[in-house]
Amino acid sequence: MIYERITERRTIRKFTQQVVPKEALINCVDAARMSPSGSNLQPLKYIIVAEKKLLTSVFSTLSWARSIPNYKHTPNEVPTAYIVILLDKKIREEAGHDPGIAAMSISMVAYEAGLRSCILGSVDRPKLKEILNIPEHLQVILVIALGYPAEKSKAVEMIGNDTKYWFDEQGILNVPKRKLEEILVWDSF
Repeated sequence: MIYERITERRTIRKFTQQVVPKEALINCVDAARMSPSGSNLQPLKYIIVAEKKLLTSVFSTLSWARSIPNYKHTPNEVPTAYIVILLDKKIREEAGHDPGIAAMSISMVAYEAGLRSCILGSVDRPKLKEILNIPEHLQVILVIALGYPAEKSKAVEMIGNDTKYWFDEQGILNVPKRKLEEILVWDSF
């Protein structure tokens, strides 16, 4: 069942404007908190953003869908919540793998709750720090956009080395993935 959930889960960039329940957001962060952490140092902190005015400000700091030609959001398609992942540099200077593990935990808990997500690393970090009054010792690592989906997305087999997303005739966003045989080696090269 976990395998199916992971293979079904796709990034979504357009959302309905239905409010995300507070409990679902807390569960996402709690799952990240309980996830593995290098040397168990647990250097990550999280900001949940769900206030309407802040949502618009946070959205302005993010770069969206660079691989999708002419991809635009309308005001009725923006995320209705964000979780910002921060590194506490007083605990550890480098984030290591912790943010990726935490982001996937958040994404999968959100998926189980009927939400969809987009994990964003393309962020105007200085602007976001100012908007959210983030203290100097905390470094913005990732932003996870969350909400109920207003689009559909599916994985498809990659043709050649073309990683560009595309929309099919039903308006479903197709996400090319490499074949398993292309990326898997047993024992040794």
